[in-house]
Amino acid sequence: MNALFRKMSGHCLVGILLTVGLCFATAAAAFGGEYAGAALLAVLLALSMAWQIRMYRRHTREVLFMLDALENNDNSFRFDETSGTGESRAVHEALNRVAQILYRVKTETAEQEKYYELILDFVDTGVLVLNDNGAVYRKNREAMRLLGLTVFTHVRQLRNTDSLLAEQLEACRAGDRMQATLHNERGTVNLVIRVSDITVRGEHLRILALSDINTELDEKEAESWIRLTRVLTHEIMNSITPLTSISDTLLSAPEGKDAETIRGLQVISATGKGLLAFTDSYRRLTRIPPPEPVLFDVKPFIERMIALARHQYPCGHIRFETEICPEELILYADENLVSQVVVNILKNAIQAIGDRADGRIDIKASCNDKEEVWIEVGNNGPAIPPEAAEHIFVPFFTTKEGGSGVGLSVSRRIMRLSGGNLVLLPGKETRFRMNFK
Repeated sequence: MNALFRKMSGHCLVGILLTVGLCFATAAAAFGGEYAGAALLAVLLALSMAWQIRMYRRHTREVLFMLDALENNDNSFRFDETSGTGESRAVHEALNRVAQILYRVKTETAEQEKYYELILDFVDTGVLVLNDNGAVYRKNREAMRLLGLTVFTHVRQLRNTDSLLAEQLEACRAGDRMQATLHNERGTVNLVIRVSDITVRGEHLRILALSDINTELDEKEAESWIRLTRVLTHEIMNSITPLTSISDTLLSAPEGKDAETIRGLQVISATGKGLLAFTDSYRRLTRIPPPEPVLFDVKPFIERMIALARHQYPCGHIRFETEICPEELILYADENLVSQVVVNILKNAIQAIGDRADGRIDIKASCNDKEEVWIEVGNNGPAIPPEAAEHIFVPFFTTKEGGSGVGLSVSRRIMRLSGGNLVLLPGKETRFRMNFK
């Protein structure tokens, strides 16, 4: 803009000089150089034009100064509107008004960009905006989470973690729909990528929408299990409750029963009550209260969870190791619900280690640059077999004798309701990670 203004100024200055020359030529032709009045008129005209040129240059410098200041986000300058000639005051007043208008437009544009950026960060779908060279123009928080990155400025950065995905993103075009599998420290992520495009200020941009297939399927599967559980528990309890009540009534009758009948009624009553207790345990899938998040310190929280696990499940032969970084790490979540998840994972770790003499459970907690907190719980017991690892979060699936198969599915649902997730990390040791957004 400054270069254009300087170019226009040069053309205007040439025009003014040509006008002065024309005035001198006209005076000389009209009066033949014989009259002093004509000469004086020409001199005065030349002085007037010189003064106009001087004022024009001054105003030009003021306009260029204003543009430079606005480009540098400097809104503190203001031209004097009280001194100088009437023309100068009018020009200064106009420049001040133009500066305020331009600064206001620039500020509103920046606010709108921030507003749209905040909206994108609250969208559950990952969004990437790339140019044709692969440079990242915009990305939201979900896209960074899905890709497992903290800094992302060019598609080439993905070559360090997944070269195939980097090639797919570099080659994708509007209308494409792709599936990709990404392996990072968060585990395996199965992505669906939809591509559209737009041209902004003459530049072609590609808009990529990234969705986690596993998350969407898990949510729908959890909802289906919850509906099924509600129906089953309702029907089972409605059928068994009268049977146990009738058997207890018959057992309390004073006469008319032989020993065989009493034993049969006792079996019916005990079995019915056992089924009622068993069915009631599944109600936990549908009775998770809405989270009520508060701020709490992670280190004393983990210490309390270890003490509680030691008390509920004696494990004097197991060594607990903790690593909290930073030590004053704070988490914003529902402490009661999170404690259920941690205690359940600790219980599973204790049971997996069993009587192993060198049993070890390590708990780590930290946060990333976006202040997202994660807690990991690992143990050196037998690793979960790959064929079982795919189903451990499915309700009612269990590999333990007498297990209900509810603990991990409830734990993951608690984490999802809390805006986070619970995953099993790949590796030789069993290690669960709780991610909090």
